[in-house]
Amino acid sequence: MASRNERARRDRAARRQTELEKIRRKYVPGDSFSSGSPPSAPSPASARPPPAARRQDNQIVRHGFPHQPTALAFDPVQKLLAIGTKTGSLRLLGRPGVDIHVRHDGDPAVLQIAFLVNEGALVTACTDDTLNMWNIRQKIPEVVHTLKFQRERTTCISLPLQSKWLYVGTEKGNVHIVNIESFVVSGYIINWNKAIELSRKNHPGPVTCLVDNPVDSNKLLIGFETGLLVLWDLRTKAADVRWQSAEPLRSVCWLSDGKQFMSSHADGSLCTWSVKTPQRPVATQFPHAKTRENGQQEPCKAIQKVSWLSTRAGLLASLSPLAGWREEEESEPYVIFTGGLGHDTAGRTPSVTVMHGRTTTVLEMEHNVVDFIALVDTPYPSEFQDPYGIVVLLQNDLVVVDLTSPGYPCFENPYPMDLHGSTVTSCTYLADCPGDLVPALYSVGTAKQNRTGFSEKEWPITGGTWGTGGNSYPEVVITGHADGSVKFWDATAVSFQVLYKLKVSRVLERQRRSQDGDTEDQLAVQQVVLCPESRQLAVAGASYVIHFRFSRNEKNAEVPCLEIPIVYETYGDSDRDPPSGDPAVTVRPADTIAGVNGKKAELSLPVRCRSGPIRRPPGFHPELVCITPAVNGEPPGVISSVAVNSAYGLLAYGNESGLVIVDTVQRTCLLNLGTPDLYGPADPYQRAPRSPKQRAEEADLGRSPDSEQINGLCLSPTAGKQGGVGSVSPRGRDVQRSRSQERLDTQQTASRSSSLSSLENISSEAIVCLQFADTFVNKSESSTCPCLLVGTSLGSTLIVQVALPRSADRATQAVSVAPTGSIFRLNGAMQCIALLDCSGARIPAAAETWRDGNKERTRTPSRPTVSSCGSLSEAGGGDGQLLVLVSDKQARVLATPSHSCLCKLQITETSFVVRAEIISLKDSVCLVCYLANGRLNSYSLPSLRPLMEVEFLPLSDLRMARTFCISNHGHGLYLCSPSEIQKFTISSEFCTQLQDMVGELFLACDMPELPQQGFLKGLFGGGVRSLDREELFGETSGKASRSVAKLLTGPTAQAEQLQARVSSTGGDVGRARQAMIERGQKLSKLEDRTEQLMADADNFSSTAHQLMMRYKDKKWYQL
Repeated sequence: MASRNERARRDRAARRQTELEKIRRKYVPGDSFSSGSPPSAPSPASARPPPAARRQDNQIVRHGFPHQPTALAFDPVQKLLAIGTKTGSLRLLGRPGVDIHVRHDGDPAVLQIAFLVNEGALVTACTDDTLNMWNIRQKIPEVVHTLKFQRERTTCISLPLQSKWLYVGTEKGNVHIVNIESFVVSGYIINWNKAIELSRKNHPGPVTCLVDNPVDSNKLLIGFETGLLVLWDLRTKAADVRWQSAEPLRSVCWLSDGKQFMSSHADGSLCTWSVKTPQRPVATQFPHAKTRENGQQEPCKAIQKVSWLSTRAGLLASLSPLAGWREEEESEPYVIFTGGLGHDTAGRTPSVTVMHGRTTTVLEMEHNVVDFIALVDTPYPSEFQDPYGIVVLLQNDLVVVDLTSPGYPCFENPYPMDLHGSTVTSCTYLADCPGDLVPALYSVGTAKQNRTGFSEKEWPITGGTWGTGGNSYPEVVITGHADGSVKFWDATAVSFQVLYKLKVSRVLERQRRSQDGDTEDQLAVQQVVLCPESRQLAVAGASYVIHFRFSRNEKNAEVPCLEIPIVYETYGDSDRDPPSGDPAVTVRPADTIAGVNGKKAELSLPVRCRSGPIRRPPGFHPELVCITPAVNGEPPGVISSVAVNSAYGLLAYGNESGLVIVDTVQRTCLLNLGTPDLYGPADPYQRAPRSPKQRAEEADLGRSPDSEQINGLCLSPTAGKQGGVGSVSPRGRDVQRSRSQERLDTQQTASRSSSLSSLENISSEAIVCLQFADTFVNKSESSTCPCLLVGTSLGSTLIVQVALPRSADRATQAVSVAPTGSIFRLNGAMQCIALLDCSGARIPAAAETWRDGNKERTRTPSRPTVSSCGSLSEAGGGDGQLLVLVSDKQARVLATPSHSCLCKLQITETSFVVRAEIISLKDSVCLVCYLANGRLNSYSLPSLRPLMEVEFLPLSDLRMARTFCISNHGHGLYLCSPSEIQKFTISSEFCTQLQDMVGELFLACDMPELPQQGFLKGLFGGGVRSLDREELFGETSGKASRSVAKLLTGPTAQAEQLQARVSSTGGDVGRARQAMIERGQKLSKLEDRTEQLMADADNFSSTAHQLMMRYKDKKWYQL
């Protein structure tokens, strides 16, 4: 009988080995396994794809508010808005949905932007003293020309309407003129020593503003920092009028009549100047200055910018006595400025002031004002402006004010610029989610918002047009914020629109700040996990986890709360017995920890669940709250991983100390174990020993408290609903106290190797990866069962078995969970865990389909049946699943249940993996890894062959590491700045479709007609006077010195030059070919002539021979 069993066992082993060999041959062809060692995937260095196969990262679109804005410009004809930033970014905004982002080379800060109105181009001036011409007629704008000034630093630029000559002011006080078509500096220059008076002895300072006279283009107003104002005559090359203000100059603006202008100064004053009175200003006012009791005026802050805009009252009904023309009457102009508030007033907020007639309106802003522009319909500065709005660029927001509605309300911003309303602390990206998820979130979120206080008129920035392409699958982005809010965004294709907002503060309330003065919000969201099929959500902070369910109905209910401390005490010194008197090693649950002198440990809650019924509007309803309290004043470890499974009805989370599994159906804690206890007797590490002081304190401890001392808190793995107080560990070695030693800043820090010596002391081992799945528990299993795969920061992967009751008894019978002792070890901290079937397809986690209310729920199968998998058989079974384990150093593919290693890969040796994900791409599964050295690698599964290796982006800060996400279809995103999300893709197929998805910026349209000049203005010379700038600034002005500026061609110009070279080379080749053909023709003619000569020669020779033979035998007298 024994021999028969032995033969059966050998037969089963042989069949399993044969099946394993088949799988190996299928996925790893050409590898030999005769040595018995698992095959290694080629290292990135040895199996790197050829250069032609490499692809650079493809940035799809950038969403959010431009970080650190510095400049603003508006095209009144195309209705486009341009924003420049301190990091060299340029955002072009049109109608909602038209949003293009480009960058300058070298990332210099943008000083100023000037549109070529209705010409599809703009010019940017940057802090690296370069001028850049951008072509925006194409979908992705590019730099056409770049001009770098070498001797002087640029300070401001000015481009008159429909002019090809750009005025450039410099720090030395000079004004240069640049041709924007060729980007060549003209020989015409306005030197500062020619602009000032001869009697002036000091330098006027840098040029701060350049403004063309609206009615006389021959006059250029130059403003210097010291307050000097010069009206320069371009034809005579001399100053017509000079004005000197007592305070430093900030900005200048002409009135449309060209006879007056207004200047703002550093002392908070506004000065009105007339061309006819150069001695002193016509009027000086301090709009926000107040007179003190002693009669002195309070000092004010500088007015950084002012706009003086004329309006019209309408046509007069009366006729002119001279020609009967109707004249236009000018009404009170608008004066709009920023700044000028009093210095002594505490708590003054940034503001924009609008003065119209006798009314003065101060518009308070939430952030500092960077720049503003008045919105007008006409591009002609000589016409009545009639402003209808103000675009105000703030440090952290974009505000558009409606000037045509009473009270000056703001337009509701349709762009997704409130991403950074609270600091983004986490990010989750779901591509190819269920099609009904986005409409469901929209119906309970944005669709029901009735925002009041905004203007009823349409958004005024309406340039561009939408793209024609789109995605066939929806995409959702979930962001967690520092104030405890969670936002859901529709990120399908190139769109980005908020769908729904959830606030944790409605469920939890803050307790206190930390003792070390840390001001980080205790409600800050660290992780968000969503099951899209069942619409169950888990939101985790530093010390709490909240479980939500989606519902379309509103209800009021109290939220149950579990206080589960993960800190625990262990005993097991060989020289003494545990306090309970049990000779075995005793593990006491966290809530039974005793303090000094046998007193019960003090538990304090960092956050507290709100008591009483809570109103739950339609959306995600809180079902359960789990809080990790602090023990004896020691803060709990930060929750480092969360997983939720709707089919099992379980929630799991862990921190640097241990693991917790909660039953979300019965709302009880099933497991609360420290990480060392998950290993059982197979723990490969020696834990850090306790200090003598701790042992002395524990010498007086009494027995474990009874159930009345528990106070209803979670206990141990055997507690469940029965409320047990302890468990016995089977380990026969010393076990130590595992208490949180330090906070886990991030999973992306360099991890410790899991192959550490057993003699090395381990202070903590964090739970960094959790995955629910149906898999094989150990080698002897022939069928799968529900399990929880647990990955740790030391590279271990542990299996916790879950025993579920029948579906009918799920709400009444307890769920049992227990560690199985199965351990897999890799070098580095675990990153992700996944299961593949025998065909290489990913096995999705079990999930139930969402049903609203109490409707019946169905479970989605998560694994193939036995008959569908060729590696499973009724006779003895075989390897039916592939387990993929990825750490921040290595990756392995194991066959289960045999646990044989099919393939292994050393991802990196000198760096570490920041984020690794197993995704679906083009009907296949692959592993994508982002490394700290900036590389983005992808590998095939299960063979772990390199597919792509590109230089992506070096890891610059912790923000990027926390928010980097990769999802299905090869899409990913990360937080590139505190207020912007950058979306990218590694899919070449999507890149080919991207051009159709991106909208057009430039739409061809005619310029508005020039206004007809009034009869009286034309009669008395009051109309617009033009100037032939080509004659002044062209070739007749000479050439500027080569040392002034250097032309650096952009990519487009380089392409044009390359095309010209190719055309020239093609022409040369064509001419050479034509010459060769002509030479061949000439050679052919020569050959024909040669043959003809040879034929003639033969004919002559034959004739001569015949003649000789004829007269050969005749005498002379016979001739």
